[in-house]
Amino acid sequence: MSTVSYYTAEGLKKLRDELEHLKSIERPKASQAIADARDKGDLSENAEYDAAKEAQGLLEMRISKMEEVVSNARLIDESQLDVSKALVLSTVKIKNQSNGMEMTYTLVAESEADLKTGKISVTSPIGKGLLGKSVGEVAEINVPNGILKFEVLEISRD
Repeated sequence: MSTVSYYTAEGLKKLRDELEHLKSIERPKASQAIADARDKGDLSENAEYDAAKEAQGLLEMRISKMEEVVSNARLIDESQLDVSKALVLSTVKIKNQSNGMEMTYTLVAESEADLKTGKISVTSPIGKGLLGKSVGEVAEINVPNGILKFEVLEISRD
């Protein structure tokens, strides 16, 4: 049974664009590589042909997996989300209680996580710990080197 994944409109569009690129550009390239290798002679001793066939198989497997993800993707309706709690698509400003450092993260689906842009997955330890918290609450998060305590300072939606 496939699992349902939730995406923002931007994340779902990115996923669909990548799938379309694989189907319309990469698939014809793989077919052409097989045809070029086949034209080089005896297939039983043609390593280039074998490599092209294997690359095509991997590409088809990737396309199949992405089609499954897209078919099970659901768009998140931001208007239905509670703004008083940290939920997916919330931008949360937190303060590390041990060193006073403040950070701001946006909680997103696992496939959209990108730490460089401040987007962390709701399935990450910090993301899980922040889910459902309100302003003023303290999230205790188990990490490999102990427990971190983060105070939720602010929750917003962009």
